[in-house]
Amino acid sequence: MRKILLVFSLVVGSFFSIQCSSDSGGDTGGQGNQDGTGGSLAVFAIKGDYLYSVDDRSLNVFWISNPSNPTNVGRVDIGFDIETIFGLDNYLFIGSERGMYIYDINHPENPKKLSESMHFRACDPVVANNSHAFVTLHSNAVCGNSINVLQVYDIAKLTNPKLVHQRNLVQPRGLALYEKYLIICDDELKIFNIENAEEPVIVRALPYKYKDVIIYNDILFAFGENRITQFKWENNDFVSLEPISSLVY
Repeated sequence: MRKILLVFSLVVGSFFSIQCSSDSGGDTGGQGNQDGTGGSLAVFAIKGDYLYSVDDRSLNVFWISNPSNPTNVGRVDIGFDIETIFGLDNYLFIGSERGMYIYDINHPENPKKLSESMHFRACDPVVANNSHAFVTLHSNAVCGNSINVLQVYDIAKLTNPKLVHQRNLVQPRGLALYEKYLIICDDELKIFNIENAEEPVIVRALPYKYKDVIIYNDILFAFGENRITQFKWENNDFVSLEPISSLVY
């Protein structure tokens, strides 16, 4: 899984680097400053002049002010079975098969652990906005267990996240946030209204199965086993999104 996630993230990151060369930036949807566009299954996050990457056990810090000569400036041992990383403002949300970790990077080269929230062994991507973190847990031959759920954490106190909602899903994978909506790759592409984050309401389910989603410049990119599909919505109505193109690889 580590190799798959790394290749996936590098491909996505390269794609969006090309896009950024002709555009000053993407739409964060009011979710705070989310640097980098690697998706919820990413193994790296870019915050200013620093790139943070995770391997199976560690968080690695690289200074990338000089892109031709990136320098490894730090390493923090986290635990075991680390899978994904998501950056929001000066914080990193790290998903593992055993739980979610939150790190403070106000001192970029010295990440400080603020908290951890453990769960039954399962694969665990995570995204967050300024008030809540959203975690999907899914089971497979690698991750073990039989749990397939969405968990919502209140992160008003980053040192003490509180589980405030949990619901069963089929086999959720990647997820993304856009304004008041949460998008989850499950047996279908599911859209939840999270105006009340403690009681998400499903408002649309599209009959497509994907691994991860990224929203960039008002387009939703969905990544499947061998397909990338672009979705667009009309008149600021996100729930109206429909596929506009698809690339098979």
